Amino acid sequence: MTDRRQFVTTRRRVVVGASAAIALAGCAGSTEDPDPISLTDGGSCDQCGMVIDRQPGPVGQTYYRENEPDGHDPPARFCSTICTFRHRFARADRGWTPQVTYLTDYATVDYSVREEGDTRVLSAHLTAEPFTVTEDLDVVAGTDVEGAMGPAIVPFGESDAAEAFASTYGGEIIEAESISRELVARG
Repeated sequence: MTDRRQFVTTRRRVVVGASAAIALAGCAGSTEDPDPISLTDGGSCDQCGMVIDRQPGPVGQTYYRENEPDGHDPPARFCSTICTFRHRFARADRGWTPQVTYLTDYATVDYSVREEGDTRVLSAHLTAEPFTVTEDLDVVAGTDVEGAMGPAIVPFGESDAAEAFASTYGGEIIEAESISRELVARG
């Protein structure tokens, strides 16, 4: 009987220990940033209300640490880089803290610029794959290319791609996380 009791006790310890390790691994994984989602569902911009998949140019999304957007599951979703940062600035004034913000990375897509009269309009890319965290992006601001909110602020994950875009369409290259309230107020 002693041998069986030792086996059962040892087996319980292994099962309990393995369960604890799995639970701790799940907790450790919860500190990772959530993945970006596709914005192809006809949803509205959480900043301006425009239907995202009907707009040209870069789009964005933000997961906040302890807050959620009204009317849908996270992330907050945006029709432009401008709306993404306007929302972040307005929510920061309310005490919201972004966990992660993603923007369309135009270095990862085959984008196009079409002529509409005297205006150049940048293509939109709404699937989850081209989204990149803002910390890894530079943006070209002050271009002569339009997105959803007028002159587009266009993100790139590769400096060569940003330089080529700025050379062709004008603008200044800055780090995405350096976008200021003043810059988005002009948009």
